[in-house]
Amino acid sequence: MTEPTDLATVPGVIPYVDNHDGPRRLLTIEIPPFSNSAVNYYAPYASIDGRQYVVTWGSVTFEIPADRNVHVSVHLLTNYASGVTSTPFASTILPPHPAPMRLATQFSSRPQGALVQVG
Repeated sequence: MTEPTDLATVPGVIPYVDNHDGPRRLLTIEIPPFSNSAVNYYAPYASIDGRQYVVTWGSVTFEIPADRNVHVSVHLLTNYASGVTSTPFASTILPPHPAPMRLATQFSSRPQGALVQVG
């Protein structure tokens, strides 16, 4: 068993809440609005290993496992318009690594976006 992490006590960090006794690291996701009207019509959601979080536009930081793969996705949800509305999403699997990581979302008018490494 590893020592408990203090990353979850850093202000502004969303702790990893699933069962994991191994080392952890920080993941920051940049979610900039992709258009002037995006903030009026979409709400960003980030998911870490299937656990979904309603987040804000801009930067959000999570504590994630450092010793195994982690699934990360960002979805932009809306209830604007009638009927079925396609909403943008981006998804990736991060391999094990000890260092902090920064990702940025890239969305356009197409449903599928991207999560790209920054720095």
